[in-house]
Amino acid sequence: MRHGFDKDYWDQHWHQAHDERSGAVADGEPPNPYLVQATGDLVPGTALDAGCGTGAEAIWLASRGWRVVAADISAEALARAAQCATRASGVSEPVRWVEADLTVWEPGTRFDLVTTHYAHPAMPQLAFYERIAGWVAPGGTLLIVGHLHTPEAAGHPHASDAAGHGHHPPAEASVTLADITAGLDPARWEITTAEQQLRTVARPGGRTVDLHDVVVRAARRD
Repeated sequence: MRHGFDKDYWDQHWHQAHDERSGAVADGEPPNPYLVQATGDLVPGTALDAGCGTGAEAIWLASRGWRVVAADISAEALARAAQCATRASGVSEPVRWVEADLTVWEPGTRFDLVTTHYAHPAMPQLAFYERIAGWVAPGGTLLIVGHLHTPEAAGHPHASDAAGHGHHPPAEASVTLADITAGLDPARWEITTAEQQLRTVARPGGRTVDLHDVVVRAARRD
């Protein structure tokens, strides 16, 4: 089954995720652990969270002093994110929440950090990564956390879970590590992290889900 990943899809996705958690999504989720690991040595500046979902990563960055623009196509997700932000403690910088279709939206500026976590808009996945890479300022950092393409990816529906990520994402929403790194011109990018990771996360009802991830961090040279 192929998905359009348009606004209707994502609004329905986040509405369903909220219902399944019985309101718990509004209480917030922890940030992606790869973001925490990958940004520990960076000096806070401007950041863009591309496809921010319910805002866990954007809120965490803001709590560390980053000036964050968080963009997502889903009004449903952004409403949850704003609720989470008002409940969060220690957020020194307000997050700017932007409802935007990332396939056509232009931020009008470049950022010291551009990051994305499992986002897949209605365009080819690698083209999306290429697009957001263009929003990194010279000397800035690109951090991509995506669904790793595995044999299980093909033919599975994008089942929602508490974090808004599928257990078996469809092929069009998954990528290989080699494909991402091949798209980063070494004359322009210094790749500092390129990893395939498997992590197990807890879900409501005592169940667990294995996530096959690809993580790439790169510094822009020019």
